[in-house]
Amino acid sequence: MEKFERLISNYTLLETENIDTDQIIPAVHLKSIERINFGKYLFSNWRNEGKLDEIEWPRNGTTNKVLVAGSNFGCGSSREHAVWALSDYGFKVILSTQIADIFSLNALNNGVLPIKISEELYRHLIKLNNTNCQIEIDLETQEVILDSVGKKEKFKISEFKRECLLNGFDTIDYLVSIYSDIENYEQAR
Repeated sequence: MEKFERLISNYTLLETENIDTDQIIPAVHLKSIERINFGKYLFSNWRNEGKLDEIEWPRNGTTNKVLVAGSNFGCGSSREHAVWALSDYGFKVILSTQIADIFSLNALNNGVLPIKISEELYRHLIKLNNTNCQIEIDLETQEVILDSVGKKEKFKISEFKRECLLNGFDTIDYLVSIYSDIENYEQAR
């Protein structure tokens, strides 16, 4: 995985609530366990129906690394493909007032940072949409920062997952990084 320390990006706003994993990537596209080439299927049913035309959804991937979504994002089944599709499309951070627990864990395990934000910040981001506003995500200080309007908000993430993201580790990489500590512990027992 790539290290994640700090990200500054514009954002894509998707105000819809209760976006489930089948809407993120329909089941018909779950034909591989490789983590590549799923971005082209992201919200494919919605794109085919024209539902995303009204919000100027980026057509071929995005340079915006942050997706701001309505409440209860990632609900539904626990498919990891949903995170793979978001990541492959270009998103590195998901901001929402509520994010499904299983989706959050899948996201963190795949290098995508899910951040629960306040309703106040969410409403503020809706108002700022299409103003070329950049969001800064600082994982070290655990802050979402909107410098252009002087807003900051803290977020919480487990210390273990934070360390993994900061170092670019998945769970196995983390265990390898502390192998000598594990070995020393075993010998001392």
